[in-house]
Amino acid sequence: MKNLIAELLIRLAEKETESKELVAQVEALEIVVTALLRKTDAEQLRQINESINSAIQTASTGEQQHPEDLTLLQSYIQRLLNHPRQ
Repeated sequence: MKNLIAELLIRLAEKETESKELVAQVEALEIVVTALLRKTDAEQLRQINESINSAIQTASTGEQQHPEDLTLLQSYIQRLLNHPRQ
């Protein structure tokens, strides 16, 4: 029983480490994208936004997507494009 609990704790620690790494990767990408968007003029930003919206529409019709997942994805994209981190 002790071995089982120890193994579960080890697996939990590994998952927590993986989760932290993923969060760090996402935050790094958000910082890079924000920096790039700040250097982009309004017309280019509009074109990027249209391309992203088109890609999302294409992806959502091609596969079985949960509407909640699509809404969440769109909200994060719009937040990044329209209200980037300071």
